[in-house]
Amino acid sequence: MVHMKIIATHEAKTHLSRYLKEVESGQTIVISRGQKPLAKLVPFDTPSSTPRPKVGQSLDQAQKLPDSTFQPLSDEELSTWGL
Repeated sequence: MVHMKIIATHEAKTHLSRYLKEVESGQTIVISRGQKPLAKLVPFDTPSSTPRPKVGQSLDQAQKLPDSTFQPLSDEELSTWGL
């Protein structure tokens, strides 16, 4: 079971730096107004170390398209597109 610390909004405003250090170390903190929980401070997930590919880059080998891909469409095919 994950232990969560519950603090009031005034406490959160007054000691935010302290609570952020606790969150950095893995603690989850719930901020409440009275008995009503309002927000949860949780550690931020760090992104994976694998960079995303840039636009146009491929993760695998180049894709091979059949020659028919570049053939003109027939009149019937064009008419289905309203051309």
